[in-house]
Amino acid sequence: MPILTRPEELQCDDVYVDLKASSGIPLFLKCEGLNLAGSMKLRVAAAMVDRAEREGLVTPSTTLVESSSGNLGIALGLVAASRSIPFVCVVDPKCNQRALDLMRALGATVHLVHDPDEAGGYLSARKSKVEKLCEQNPDYLWLNQYQNPAAWNVHAETTAPQVARDFPSLDVVFIGVGTGGTLRGCAQYFHEHHPNVTVVAVDSIGSVNFGMPSGPRHLPGLGAGEQMPFVDKDLADDFIAVSEGDAIACCLELAERGFLLGASTGTIVSGARQWLSRNAGRAGRSAVAIAPDFGERYLETVYDEEWRRKTFDSFVRKERP
Repeated sequence: MPILTRPEELQCDDVYVDLKASSGIPLFLKCEGLNLAGSMKLRVAAAMVDRAEREGLVTPSTTLVESSSGNLGIALGLVAASRSIPFVCVVDPKCNQRALDLMRALGATVHLVHDPDEAGGYLSARKSKVEKLCEQNPDYLWLNQYQNPAAWNVHAETTAPQVARDFPSLDVVFIGVGTGGTLRGCAQYFHEHHPNVTVVAVDSIGSVNFGMPSGPRHLPGLGAGEQMPFVDKDLADDFIAVSEGDAIACCLELAERGFLLGASTGTIVSGARQWLSRNAGRAGRSAVAIAPDFGERYLETVYDEEWRRKTFDSFVRKERP
């Protein structure tokens, strides 16, 4: 009988959804949201705080601070609360209200950046706000998910080995790209230990990762408005970019079959389906996609018809007959 002493210890690592049975997609979905933070970012949050504590960076007067579009802020709020460390999170308007409420419920102080940067995005603006807060408050410690090696190493040590253990004949794995931590950690593990596995990176159209042109993006999670330090073209054997319209359509389709998934997960599944269709002869014996979160935090956005119509003028949901 598992007994927890810290909330981050609850990790269900071996739950997969067989999407072929429900949706005809020959893909197993690794569900990373089955924890008390509700997303795979709990791994990253715990790893970064553990590293900071090991290095003696956390003192009784320390306040943790981080930039987040949602899920990492919730996860760090949970980890910080469990260790009685104050936490400040810098977010932007893309962060949905439910995520903000969860952070605050966990005791986090939230700063909302209202104005985008010169490129029209918010990432640089959030990071600039964090830097200013740290300048003004000497006891603030920026964990910096964008450059902290713990953010990718945790996936090399846990996420990827778990998939390899559960699927010893794995042929292809699909990994979403945001900060690039999951991709770097998993790709490094598979290239070193299972070089026959094809690593496919999935990103959003409008993200500048992999040299794509910058464009408007409305969904938090995947994608970046500036090149992420962890992202390297050589990490992935293949790459696919997915429109937000296709990601939302995939979420709605899966929800009609009882699987309420997050926007990042919808993007990854949509990309995986496209890749598997194009490479039917190479699909092999098994394909796995890593699903970062579930959909309850997107009820006011992805799953709200009015929000979809306002945000995507040309997006029309296919109604049930």
